[in-house]
Amino acid sequence: MTVDQDVLPDEERTQQQEVPTAVLFGYAAAAVGVFGWFLFGLLVQQQGFVDSVGESAGAAFALLLAVSVVGALRRNGE
Repeated sequence: MTVDQDVLPDEERTQQQEVPTAVLFGYAAAAVGVFGWFLFGLLVQQQGFVDSVGESAGAAFALLLAVSVVGALRRNGE
């Protein structure tokens, strides 16, 4: 059995860039915000555990979509 693949030299491989500290703080703030939204729905609005999980998961997916769109726009140079 053989494997056909292209092997790139080290200098042609894309270098992975470090994630800036501000981005890490943004991700941490988003995670705290989503968890806070879950606790707000559960404890303040008293809407139940499943509803609170669903609402906070929806907010998290919306944030991921926004990050994906912004990243795509930045990568394309627009």
